Amino acid sequence: MKRSLISYFSTGIVFWILDFVWLGFVIKDFYTRELAGLLLPAPLMAPAIVFYLFYVVGITVFTVLPALVSNSWLTAFVRGALLGSIAYGTYDLSNLATLNGWSTRFAMVDIAWGTSVTAISATLGFWISRAIERCIDNK
Repeated sequence: MKRSLISYFSTGIVFWILDFVWLGFVIKDFYTRELAGLLLPAPLMAPAIVFYLFYVVGITVFTVLPALVSNSWLTAFVRGALLGSIAYGTYDLSNLATLNGWSTRFAMVDIAWGTSVTAISATLGFWISRAIERCIDNK
């Protein structure tokens, strides 16, 4: 249980910071342009928070914990990339197939981002969790 909580919070902090910077600063204008007319004036925070909490559970369970068991950052990276491409691909491709005005260019960028941010978060979550575990074990 301790390993799971350490991994969850380590991975979550990385994911939340990266996504905040990406959405809030790096790509904000592109998203606004590509999804013109589809965006709310302000995001609904409750569904966003639920997504972030649940998605980090997925990253932790399917990537970081198996990587810690095998002691392999590469496991975290590859599984993270796979999970990110599946999750973001499902979202973007479903929207592309069903929503009028969903941008193909946006979908490609968002899938690439989801793949990257999940792989990076899983890898850093693995390294941070392993370092914290080693500190705790040495006390």
